[in-house]
Amino acid sequence: MPQLNPAPWFAILVFSWLVFLIVIPPKVMNYTYPNEPSPQSSQAPKTESWNWPWH
Repeated sequence: MPQLNPAPWFAILVFSWLVFLIVIPPKVMNYTYPNEPSPQSSQAPKTESWNWPWH
């Protein structure tokens, strides 16, 4: 039964993981995103307390 022979399937598994771990990440990381995040100010915005009657 050829399904029980692990030699070709193990090589396919190892090769596919090598592709996923070595070839694909640099291609994905080279994308440029049009909306780069801008640094926010370190000063917290001033908040007003709400003066609601609770009854």
